Amino acid sequence: MFQGCYADTGCFEGAVPCLLRDGRARQPCSPKYLRATAMVCVCNATYCDTVDPVSLPDVGSFVKYTTSRDGQRLERSEGKTAAKSGASGGIFYTYDPSVRHQYVKGFGGSLIDAAAINILHLSYAAQNQLLRSYFSEEGIEYNLLRWPIGCTDFSTRPYSYDDRCVNDFELKCFELAPEDTKFRIPLLHRIMAHAGRPLSLIGSPWTSPGWLRVNNKVEGKSRIKGEPGDRYHKAWARYFIRFLDEYAKNNITFWALSSQNEPAGAAFISIDSFPVNYFSPEHQRDFIIKDLGPALAASSHPNVHLIIMDDMRFYLPNWANQVISNSTAAAFISGIGIHWYFDTVTPAGFTLDVTHRLYPDFFLLYTEACNGFVYWEVKVALGSWERGIYYSRSILTNLNHFVTGWIDWSLALDMKGGPTWVGNPVDSPIIVNPLKDEFYKQPMFYHLGHFSKFIPEGSVRVALTSTCLFESCLLKTSAFLRPDGIAVVVVLNDWFVDISFTISDNQVGYIKDRARAHSIQTYLWRRS
Repeated sequence: MFQGCYADTGCFEGAVPCLLRDGRARQPCSPKYLRATAMVCVCNATYCDTVDPVSLPDVGSFVKYTTSRDGQRLERSEGKTAAKSGASGGIFYTYDPSVRHQYVKGFGGSLIDAAAINILHLSYAAQNQLLRSYFSEEGIEYNLLRWPIGCTDFSTRPYSYDDRCVNDFELKCFELAPEDTKFRIPLLHRIMAHAGRPLSLIGSPWTSPGWLRVNNKVEGKSRIKGEPGDRYHKAWARYFIRFLDEYAKNNITFWALSSQNEPAGAAFISIDSFPVNYFSPEHQRDFIIKDLGPALAASSHPNVHLIIMDDMRFYLPNWANQVISNSTAAAFISGIGIHWYFDTVTPAGFTLDVTHRLYPDFFLLYTEACNGFVYWEVKVALGSWERGIYYSRSILTNLNHFVTGWIDWSLALDMKGGPTWVGNPVDSPIIVNPLKDEFYKQPMFYHLGHFSKFIPEGSVRVALTSTCLFESCLLKTSAFLRPDGIAVVVVLNDWFVDISFTISDNQVGYIKDRARAHSIQTYLWRRS
């Protein structure tokens, strides 16, 4: 029985479905409380909460989706725009789509070995629930997927695709690993079947075959032997192409490649076995000029975008200055990958704004983020509202400083935050409990959904000016215009008090509302 409620009235009936206007049933969160303010939504083979596909009323009304510490999870409600602003004691915002900034590429996560293993530990029906939650129209509609080239620290063993031979410069022994062929590729084909939007894959290597490295091992921190332009670097560039070739045989193409995951930042990791190929900016520049760039251009994948850095933003703008300022290197490069670790020590204006101003034709893309990465932190903090806030704060801040998209770390981890063969567990938006054949959607999942579901690829960030300055605004916001002409504003209230505000759009009127304490809202409305 649907108890006479409709999803567009903001109804919330525990685990009782609400009837959508088109007759389908939206399934709300089945909550599990760990503490008074810590809650996860439980999913299993037979039940998982869903989000109704975006549908908007006529001009003159708006739709709001709300997630709150009190337990709301992407709950939909409607309101009417006002013809006059009237008296308002809150913050006044002006939405101005005539002032346009960067285009949005999208949002997503990484299908690392650990994620694939955890997903496959569930029953097949529960696996589908998880995949739909991330990628389908009834989920949060990820469109970006980061894809490791070989092992990561979140594999169960160190490996590359050419470990059977030594000095195999022609890569005659190159072959994909069982982790690719048995786990990740089959899951990707299922994801593609569920996905409501086209997926863009970004490949990134952690390490290379041991015979290419100074330490002669796959694991650990090491440089590639020799110097750019020699047979070692030529073989490493050829390795990228073979990876793309083998995946193409599985009907999988890539939108972009990163030349190296954390080429410098791994120096901050105390784990000696952590797999990484060290590169300085100058080394990366010369590798791209002499080896990787020409190899990619001459391959059957010349349209794959090349991403540099793929490391912490405190390396900007210096890294870009060392690489992109060289016109030969720049001709092969499309963008800059950034990781969120230690963002607090480098203000976005001093790094992102400066880099964008210097190199406006190269996109900025956040390619990795996770909570629980500092060694003294709790690794899996089930139901943590604060960790969701950390995500949405980061996304809003970076979008407002010319970043085109944001990619989370692992799609799913286990109850301990792994598996990881180097012993550095972290948290994840979805935690899998195979003993109960269920998984838990954390607040991080829903905070991500406030962006990924409602700001599709091709949206453009537009001006949203306000009557307040800097921190006095209290609310954190960002505004967009979608390709279909729909306006979007995301509003985060991470304070302990409710905050009133008005959004003015001179084409449709005024949206007057109140952001509840500890909540995030996404507003959408038609402009014509």
